[in-house]
Amino acid sequence: MNDLRRRRMLVLLFLFCGGSLTATLAIFALQSNINHYYPPDEVVAGSVPIEHTIRAGGMVVIDSVVHDDTGLGVEFELSDRKGSTFSVSYKGLLPSLFREGQGAIVVGKLQSDGVFEANQVMAKHDENYVPPELKELHEIDDS
Repeated sequence: MNDLRRRRMLVLLFLFCGGSLTATLAIFALQSNINHYYPPDEVVAGSVPIEHTIRAGGMVVIDSVVHDDTGLGVEFELSDRKGSTFSVSYKGLLPSLFREGQGAIVVGKLQSDGVFEANQVMAKHDENYVPPELKELHEIDDS
């Protein structure tokens, strides 16, 4: 093998090893920031890791929302409307779109007693959502 081919081979080997090492380090660094999503049936079945930050979602069960005396604490249930329901406990301000019968996604940790301790609640809306500021324009377009 001549000197030019040897240099090219070493450069390619160096680039391949450096790229592999960079990708491996990035994957390991991002693993702690990844929140996996779990539907209610998996939460109820026990296939969710306990005390690890995850995302779970479902529909807010009607008549399940209970506020505490301070006004910031709330407990509610999320369901997949197929029989799987789990309890959520949250302290903080709820999003303005949060309502019973609507979809919600919670981020937090499932406790060993089966209650999901949320540190973030996100409300989902249907595809027909129109912001209040544009409601009048939307009604004009529909007529």
